[in-house]
Amino acid sequence: MGKYRSKLQIIADILLVASKGAKKTWIMYQANLSYALLNRYLAEVMDAGLVSFVGSVDCYNITRKGQEFLDKFSEYFERRRQLEEQISGIDSEKMNLEKMIHSRITD
Repeated sequence: MGKYRSKLQIIADILLVASKGAKKTWIMYQANLSYALLNRYLAEVMDAGLVSFVGSVDCYNITRKGQEFLDKFSEYFERRRQLEEQISGIDSEKMNLEKMIHSRITD
């Protein structure tokens, strides 16, 4: 089973697609969202001023604020990835210590 995306990840996915200018259906497919979820999230990002709609070409575009969000999200995501790597290493060290204790008891 796949890992669920967080709300922030979904918003970042929408903004990434909109950064190139995109119609609603293209955002839906590229961000891998159902029509209902797309409408909910599009309303939210538009209300937050992260995306704008250009009616003359029926297209959604990322705003400056939306680009700032994407930049900050990218930094956050990278820092989180690095921390998860460190935690994984620490957990591995803990397991090795526990094995040392266990093997000593059975010797």
